[in-house]
Amino acid sequence: MGEMMEVKRPDGKVCPAYFAAAKRANAPGFVCLQEYWGLNEQIKKTADRLAHAGYRTLVPDLYHGKLATAADEAKHLMSNLNFPDAAEQDIRGAIRHLKQGSRKKVAVGGFCMGGALALLAALRLPEMDAGACFYGLPPMDPNEFKKIRIPLICHFANQDDWCTPAKVTELENMLDESESKFEMYRYDAKHAFMNELRPEVYDAASAKLAWDRTLSFLKKALS
Repeated sequence: MGEMMEVKRPDGKVCPAYFAAAKRANAPGFVCLQEYWGLNEQIKKTADRLAHAGYRTLVPDLYHGKLATAADEAKHLMSNLNFPDAAEQDIRGAIRHLKQGSRKKVAVGGFCMGGALALLAALRLPEMDAGACFYGLPPMDPNEFKKIRIPLICHFANQDDWCTPAKVTELENMLDESESKFEMYRYDAKHAFMNELRPEVYDAASAKLAWDRTLSFLKKALS
């Protein structure tokens, strides 16, 4: 189990965050980004799993205390989130916090809305060493993805009406033109297939495969 703390943003403000410590104090870091529900128990458990796998994990609370339990409420919170501010302040602050006093690398990864923000962070944050995107695409010109240089692993669902297979192909084509050493995976599953608390979309086999692939990727990218 982790604990809540406050992380200083570059602008001097603070962002609440959930921190899950790894067994090794000098382990590599992982900034884990929430789905559009907010910093709920499911994302905290995901952070705990990452910590158990050997990564000091920090989950910035991008809604700063707000939580959603219904889809309409979650959509409202996400639509009112300032994505550039979240990336350049909350997420950057989390990366810098994990890098304090350590030369270890830090990855940023997220799910749904968090996956979109992980890609946005890969474009905007030079402090970021690697990225993991789970079924999320930020609202931007796909040509921007050509500018990504860091290693990425991306997981998408074929039965997704937001990150459609066509949009994923567009992302892949742009990454092919980038300097990023990326891995792209597609699953015969629905959006949010990693979320075990949503049985209507959770796919255990796809989730395990994506998790194992991500841990293998992180071991290489953060070494």
